[in-house]
Amino acid sequence: MTTPETSTAFDLNEDQLNIRSAVDDGMKRFDLDHWRQIDKAGEFPEEFFQFAARQGWLGVAMPTEYGGSGLGIAHAAVMMEAIARGGGQTAASAVHMNVFGTNVVVKHGSEDLKRENLPEVIAGRMKVCFGVSEPDSGLDTTSLKTRAVRKPGSSDWVINGRKVWISTAQHAHKILLLCRTHDPEPGENKAKGLSLFFTDLDRSKIDVREIEKTGRAAVDSNELFIDDLVVPDKHLVGDEGRGFHQLLDGLNPERVLVASEAIGMGRAALDLAVRYAKERVVFGRPIGQNQGVQFPLADIYARLESAWLMVLRGAALYDAGRDCGAEANIAKYLAGEYGHKAADQAMQTLGGYGYSKEYHVERLWRESKLARIAPVSPELILCYIAERKLGLPRSY
Repeated sequence: MTTPETSTAFDLNEDQLNIRSAVDDGMKRFDLDHWRQIDKAGEFPEEFFQFAARQGWLGVAMPTEYGGSGLGIAHAAVMMEAIARGGGQTAASAVHMNVFGTNVVVKHGSEDLKRENLPEVIAGRMKVCFGVSEPDSGLDTTSLKTRAVRKPGSSDWVINGRKVWISTAQHAHKILLLCRTHDPEPGENKAKGLSLFFTDLDRSKIDVREIEKTGRAAVDSNELFIDDLVVPDKHLVGDEGRGFHQLLDGLNPERVLVASEAIGMGRAALDLAVRYAKERVVFGRPIGQNQGVQFPLADIYARLESAWLMVLRGAALYDAGRDCGAEANIAKYLAGEYGHKAADQAMQTLGGYGYSKEYHVERLWRESKLARIAPVSPELILCYIAERKLGLPRSY
């Protein structure tokens, strides 16, 4: 008899299969031609976002008492893979912050904070962005400089600082903001004194400047300049000074879901390449009959399948309340590498047509590159594995 964990980690259960089927059907309304036009226009896909909300996709991992489905990150990973397979990173990025970002509020927020915000997030009436990265700290999160200090004579906080690479901030209503509220004592971990706030993105105090990018033009990335943003104490998430540890309930699911999206894009690119290889006839035979075309595509298939198993493993561990840091990072590493390799090989298979926007592969190629870079680089993941799993000295 298999244990529940083994079953969850390696097989899709009935609920997950139903989710994948429903999302596949839903994505037929937004085909690759639709997403090519969205990318060309560079406009946020509001129609799709609202459709996803009506289908209940935004609340797949949210508790039922707030209007969600009460399912887990494993179910969300299945959903996000199908969304990315149908529409690429543009489709996935339009919704994934609402899916995973508020998980920190679910886990650590006050009951008032949850009741006030989660139903709005699930219904699609509230968009959320994730305010962690800063221009001078990069992936060294504990060195961030954005500060929140108590307002004299009040329980409110005043926040000043900068954030960068903040997705959907042009449209977001709320921001999950990581700030330093006090300095650690000598010898203490630098993570001490970081706190999380889930608060209004007040544009009178936050200057949002869009960053032009290679891909995913329809889902904005931004630099934020925060000047004297006043935040009430009730918007503090969990305990003051414990924000970094609470943030892990957002970062690990993020890695798992970004990995699932990278696999979805890779599978979409592979499907386009296989169809082309079956139909394209050169020297009197389909090019897919040639082993020089077959072998790279078969290799990509095997790599994507292996990465998918690690996604399910990481998601299952997280849903079981167990440590999943290594698995979430490994999933993101493998999926990021193989998803982009799939898009690259698909472009090579199509040759000149792969470079044409008409055939969709070039957009998947541009968007899959992002999954290699963000939200954590492959190099830093390897550092993490070397230290945490191999016991090698810390290199940074």
